[in-house]
Amino acid sequence: MPDLHKRTKHEIEGAIYEGALAFAGGMIERYRLKNGLEILVMADKSAPTVSYFTWYKVGSRHEKPGKTGLAHLFEHLMFNETETMKAGEFDRKFEESGAETNAATWFDWTYYYESLPADRLPLAIELESDRMAHLVLRETQVASEKEVVANERRFVVDDSVEGTASELLYKVAFEKHPYHWPTIGWMQDILGFSPEDCASFYDTFYAPNNATIIVVGDLKPRDVVTRIVTAYGDLPSAAIPAEDYAPEPQQTEERRVSIAQPTPTEKIVMGYRGPAFGDADHAALSLLIEVLFGGRASRMHRKLATELEIAAELKGWVSTFRDPGLVEMYATVREGNTSKVVLHAMDHELERVRRELVTEEELARAKSRIELALLRSLETAAGKAEQIGLYATVLGDPAGAMSRLESYRRTTVGELRIAARRHLVDARRTVILVTPENPTEDAPRSPVDAEVS
Repeated sequence: MPDLHKRTKHEIEGAIYEGALAFAGGMIERYRLKNGLEILVMADKSAPTVSYFTWYKVGSRHEKPGKTGLAHLFEHLMFNETETMKAGEFDRKFEESGAETNAATWFDWTYYYESLPADRLPLAIELESDRMAHLVLRETQVASEKEVVANERRFVVDDSVEGTASELLYKVAFEKHPYHWPTIGWMQDILGFSPEDCASFYDTFYAPNNATIIVVGDLKPRDVVTRIVTAYGDLPSAAIPAEDYAPEPQQTEERRVSIAQPTPTEKIVMGYRGPAFGDADHAALSLLIEVLFGGRASRMHRKLATELEIAAELKGWVSTFRDPGLVEMYATVREGNTSKVVLHAMDHELERVRRELVTEEELARAKSRIELALLRSLETAAGKAEQIGLYATVLGDPAGAMSRLESYRRTTVGELRIAARRHLVDARRTVILVTPENPTEDAPRSPVDAEVS
C-alpha cells in the first residue's frame, strides 16, 4: 500500500500546498499559510530577475461615505516609515539594489510591486512583510501624505477636463454602489482623515488573510515559499468584515448632464451599464468595443473621424470590475462641430451593431488585436505577475487570463450582437456633455442633420 503520509516535493513546513495551474507556458504553484496568506509562485528563467507583487483585497469599494480615498491614501502611506525603517529608507534600499517599485489602487484592489535582480529577492520579502505589519501612522506621517494626495487630486481631477468628466460619469451613473465615489476620494474626505482613521483601516485590511503574494521570475519555488513562511508566518490574521453595501438599482432612463470646462472643443463622455469582469458577456462586449473603437480601422474612427471629419479622438473600454460596471465611450468633437452631431453619429453606429451582425473580418481583426495585447502583457515576469494577481483578486482564478484568451477565440459574431442588444441600451446609459467655458460666438457650427448613413 502507498504511504499516504509520505512527504511530497511540494510540502513545506508552515505552508499548505494547494496545487498547480498551467499559465503562459509555465506552472503557477499555489500555497497558503496558516494565517491565510495566499502565495502564487511561478518560475520564469527568461531573465535573471524576479517580480514580487502583493495584492490586497481592498479598494475604494471598501470605504464608507465620509471616508472616501482611504485605500488610495494607503498607497502613499505604505512607502513611509515603519517601526524598523525611517522615512525614505524603503525606497533607498530598493534603489541601491537596482529595483523598480510602484503601487496602484482601484475600486476592487490595491497592489504593491518590486521588480529586481533575482539575488535581491530576499530584500523584497523582508521589506514587504515589515510594512504589512509595522507601518507607522502618527499625525506627522498622515498629514504629510494627505497633502500629497490633495495635490494629486487637484492635478488629475480638479484641474483636468478629462478627470472631472470621468469622475462625474461614475457619480451620476451609480447612486448606491461604492463605484459612485472616485478612488482618489472626495477632497473634503481626504483633508479630514485622522491617524485613527488610518490605523483602523490598516488593522482591518492590511493583514495576511486579505493578501496574495505573487512571485514570478528566475527562482526556485520551494526556496521562495520557505523564505515567505519565515517572514510572514507569525503575522496575525485579521477579522475582515463582510461587505455591506446596497446593490445598484436598475437604471430605466438615460441620465444626461452638461458641464462647462476650459476646453477648446466639446467632448462626450458616456457610459452604458455593463457586465462584471467575470460575466459571460464580458469577452463578447470587449470584442465589440474593439470593433467600434479599436484603432484607425475601427467603425467609429472610420465614420466619425475619417469620413465625416466631426470627431478628433474616439475611444471605448469595458470596465474590469468585480461587480457590474460601465461600457465607457469617449469622443472629442472636432473644432467647428457640436456634441449633438457627434452623439447622433455615434448612436447611428451603435444602432447598426444592435441590428446587424459585424463582419467575420471585423471580428477576426478585433480578436487579433486583443489577443496580441494580452500576450504582450505576458512577455515579462512583471506582466505575468500582474495578470495573475488581477485574475486571482477579482475572479479568484490566478490562471484566468488563459481562460479569457480562449473565450475571445470562441466568440461569434452572433454573440457580439446579443451583447450589444443586452448592454448598449439607451435607457441604461449616462451621458456627460462637456462644453467650452467661453465658446467663440462666431465659431462655425455643423448642421445638426449631418449625414451619417
